[in-house]
Amino acid sequence: MVISVRVDDRLIHGQVALVWTKELNTPGIIVANDHAEKDDVLRMTLQMAVPTGKKLLVKSVENSIRVINDPRGKDMRIFALTNCVKDVLRLVENCAENIQSVNIANVGRFDKSDKSTQVQLNSTIMLNPEELEAARKLVTMGIPVYHQLIPENKQVPIVDLLKNVKR
Repeated sequence: MVISVRVDDRLIHGQVALVWTKELNTPGIIVANDHAEKDDVLRMTLQMAVPTGKKLLVKSVENSIRVINDPRGKDMRIFALTNCVKDVLRLVENCAENIQSVNIANVGRFDKSDKSTQVQLNSTIMLNPEELEAARKLVTMGIPVYHQLIPENKQVPIVDLLKNVKR
């Protein structure tokens, strides 16, 4: 069971590896990212960032869907990571019964699309039109979708942040 999917454009970094894995008490981490699955250097870098004793899988989004839906993992506490909203939407569309929540934390800083088309929901969430549409669809899927950088922060529903968007 995926306890939480975090959208973070850096995927695994200190805050994710040390704070969130401890807070969520998850022995397993899945990075659902097509590029990371194919890039040996990135995959090795992500592995080095994982705390001792945690198991990491780096899979494409499609292969992550298979892993999340595998009945053998239903009792395992898993923390999943993606680096964009459209990928987490694909996970939820295909694994909704196996995902408890989505945390859209940091996204858009490395987006190479036209900055003039991006919408800034807050200081750490910048969405291009495709990501904005994915976020709008995601909040209708029946799973809690929120923004929370660190556990001490209050969870802010993404639907509340989307209310201010004019596009």
